[in-house]
Amino acid sequence: MITNVLENVSYKDMVEEHIYEVMEYLINNDYEFSITVNIDGISFNPDIPKAISKGFSKFTVFALANYTYSSIVLTEDNISFEAGFGSENFGSVVTVPLFAVFQIVLDDSILFLNPTATIDKFFEKSKPLDKKQTHEERSRNAFSMNKKNKNLLK
Repeated sequence: MITNVLENVSYKDMVEEHIYEVMEYLINNDYEFSITVNIDGISFNPDIPKAISKGFSKFTVFALANYTYSSIVLTEDNISFEAGFGSENFGSVVTVPLFAVFQIVLDDSILFLNPTATIDKFFEKSKPLDKKQTHEERSRNAFSMNKKNKNLLK
């Protein structure tokens, strides 16, 4: 019975909408948070070196804090952010389809859990990702997501 629910596309879509709403709430209220994601669904631009990516487990945690937090771009389908990896701090934009977010963690406590992120069939034909954004578009989006900057955009 539970499998029928978790593998149902309508249920996955409903959970994905809820993930968006939770993240939007956290961002609009300036809460830094972490996400655990199913690595099968994410992309890196530019691709990160194999020496780094081979160290990722199937479910990997990304802490969205400081510069990474300020670079977040949230859409109804994805969350993307800039992050540095490895000892060289190799920079890449990470794009995560919302359905691949397994957990949202706030203050070391699980705020949200998405069991559909464990269903392999959803990663076989994942949704197309948003077009690649220019650096200027990413900066503008990051700037506009900060509620303290909203009055500057009027």
